[in-house]
Amino acid sequence: MDYTPLIEQVRRNSRDGNRMLHDSRLVACMGSRLTLSLLISTIQPGDQLVGAATTEAEGLALIREQQGTVLLCTDQLEQGCGVELVGQVKRHHPEVRSLLILTRHQPLARIKVAIQAGCNGICDESELGMGTLKAAIAAVSGGGLYVQRNLNAVYLAHYPGSQGSPLATLSSREVEVLQLAAGGNSNQEIGQRLFISLETVKTHMRSVLQKLQARDRTHAAVEGLRLGLLDWPESR
Repeated sequence: MDYTPLIEQVRRNSRDGNRMLHDSRLVACMGSRLTLSLLISTIQPGDQLVGAATTEAEGLALIREQQGTVLLCTDQLEQGCGVELVGQVKRHHPEVRSLLILTRHQPLARIKVAIQAGCNGICDESELGMGTLKAAIAAVSGGGLYVQRNLNAVYLAHYPGSQGSPLATLSSREVEVLQLAAGGNSNQEIGQRLFISLETVKTHMRSVLQKLQARDRTHAAVEGLRLGLLDWPESR
């Protein structure tokens, strides 16, 4: 494929991705040194990227030592496995957001392991073209979720912690707030899009979490999708 006509759009997506990560502490763990080097070169100087590695053990250590908040990793690593890394990070640092990039065909059982660990996003390397990685990073770093379409049903079936029926019915406004949160929009962005105050957004989110018995925004989004209250988040 001739990417020449797309060069400027790729650069624009890179700038947008940097902006979306401005409040994050990103640790990147990839099996390809070339891909990792290219990622490092596209991230603007600042506090966003706090660690980069090519092995499972190093990635886990960096999350702990650098207090990472977002893990971006590939399934294939120089040593170890990205799926196992996601699982370890979620067990020891459940607050860390994680995006797993599949670089080659993985058995469904391996993908289920990542989902059951609470992975917040899964996408295929072949889909990382025009804007997909930007959308995935935006959703995951913002507290939402990003799953490639062919894995939607598997993700819902194996994401941990289903509570069944909600404790109470969500209002139409609460559904709107949850839909935007599922796409990775911050409370401030949700307020701007719905023309409501930040405190009102927080009140709605607290109510959503309570009604769905959800431990965080991603879990609430998954429950909303399971119950048919939401559409799968679209790329921003």
